[in-house]
Amino acid sequence: MAINQDVEKLLIMEDSDLIIRQAQGEWETRYVKLILYKQHVEDLSKRFKSAEFRYIPQFHNELADALATLSSMLPYPRNVHIDPLEIQIRERHGYCSTVEIEPDVQPWHHDIKRFLKTKEYPEQASGDQKRTIRRLSSGFFLSGEVLYKRTPDLNLLRCVDAQEARRIMNEVNA
Repeated sequence: MAINQDVEKLLIMEDSDLIIRQAQGEWETRYVKLILYKQHVEDLSKRFKSAEFRYIPQFHNELADALATLSSMLPYPRNVHIDPLEIQIRERHGYCSTVEIEPDVQPWHHDIKRFLKTKEYPEQASGDQKRTIRRLSSGFFLSGEVLYKRTPDLNLLRCVDAQEARRIMNEVNA
């Protein structure tokens, strides 16, 4: 694919140090099935101005695994140019909003979650209340039974009730 798109510089990242060192020629390849593969990689590398092989430890490779999973789930339009993704890793802490008191049995996000799941409103909801629930629900994302709040910078914050929040805080502070 990179050859067909006139890519000149190629960066290949792999979480196997063995494979990277073999591809770079630092280590010898003895496994018969890999010798042909290594030769093919060398031949392909010559078709670019530069091809760099870089080792990434497995624990730093979670984002690549997630992207690979996501890409396998989406159809690829063959003749359409797709702009590259720009991904930033933030080093600052996330923020949360808390609700001190939950007056009734249901958590604060119950009506929003119910609306996202079934498109139903509370029984006694007025027109204004229904409109507010619709407006609020557009800022949330439901994944199975877990509700997330979308932030302006595209992060997702998990919504929890007071009891679960106390449990999480106890675990963090223990």
